[in-house]
Amino acid sequence: ATSLEAKAGGLGEDTLMSNVGKAIATAALALAVFDPSPAFADGQTEKFKLPPIDKNDKMRCQFNDSKMGQANAQRDKLYDLRQCKLSGLDASGFDLSGVIMTDTDASKVKFVESQFSKGYLHDSNFDGTDFTNGVIDRASFKGSSLKGAIFGNAVLTGTSFEGADVENADFTDAYIGSFDQKQLCRNPTLKGENPTTGADTKFSAGCAGP
Repeated sequence: ATSLEAKAGGLGEDTLMSNVGKAIATAALALAVFDPSPAFADGQTEKFKLPPIDKNDKMRCQFNDSKMGQANAQRDKLYDLRQCKLSGLDASGFDLSGVIMTDTDASKVKFVESQFSKGYLHDSNFDGTDFTNGVIDRASFKGSSLKGAIFGNAVLTGTSFEGADVENADFTDAYIGSFDQKQLCRNPTLKGENPTTGADTKFSAGCAGP
């Protein structure tokens, strides 16, 4: 606040108000453009209507690193990995923000240190997938299978596991917000032991009780 006031002190009132107006307009434009992003784990995903799959795009089923930044999941076209067979691939360190996956086989994929801002990750297979050190922000795994998945030291902010199967998953040292953690702890599949790390699933998620 101090630095902002210092800068404002050197500007006339009209100039300052003009700059503020421009900033507000820019923010509003960004919100209007990017709010329809495919994934919001707060429930808005249910209202999002997915377009038809472009099956003529033979290069569609590939992991592509976003070059435009994670925060708003900005891309020059829809990042559509629906119905793709990607099992066992390595996408470590990729920025996969804004990706859409439904009926996608991403089992045993390495997403180590990858980013999933606003990822729409519904009804897909993530069994045995490694999200270690990843940033999974405002994503939704609704209806997906995450059996034996690893989220060690991952950041899970605003991410939903509603209806997902997290049996044998490992959440050791993952950052999970208190609200999201409460929701995760209510998941009846939160049980078992990770076959790779040996971690107790429920304990790793910080969920007390039997």
